[in-house]
Amino acid sequence: MREEKGRPGRDAHALVFTTAYRRFSPAVLGYLRARGVDDAEAVTQDVFLALYPRLADLTGGIEGMRTLLFSIAHARAVDHHRSRGRSPQLVEYVPDEDLRTTASAEDDLLASDHGVLAHLADLSDEHREVLALRVVADLSLDATARVMQRSPGAVKQLQRRALLALRERIPAREVLA
Repeated sequence: MREEKGRPGRDAHALVFTTAYRRFSPAVLGYLRARGVDDAEAVTQDVFLALYPRLADLTGGIEGMRTLLFSIAHARAVDHHRSRGRSPQLVEYVPDEDLRTTASAEDDLLASDHGVLAHLADLSDEHREVLALRVVADLSLDATARVMQRSPGAVKQLQRRALLALRERIPAREVLA
């Protein structure tokens, strides 16, 4: 590739870029960290990637480059904070630090002396199987029929009977609670 008169070539751009990166990347990184950017190293790389195509049109020498770099860095920091403001903050659930005063539905069920699991244990094997496949595993009638080696109509009838048997075992006060 030929160099045009008055315009530096690709090698000159690479040299200017390398020099700029060595000289200004620590300051850009520090600026981004001070602005609270989560992944300041990645954003620093992004800043310098945005600088490279602009090198040919750069004016003002070192101060012009510094101004351009920090203008890009500022814009990237603003973009970061805007995008973070639009996305929810994910917080890891730590049970020991959970300050809720009421137990979860799962805790209530497992602590209950008359929990659904106890009532399911009283059902026949076929009734437990059909309810586990249809309700817990959320299988379709056809899929449940294939697993149980029955017709879909037989599975539907078995599920109805299992639910009736379960309803008889659970007192009305537990259903309403």
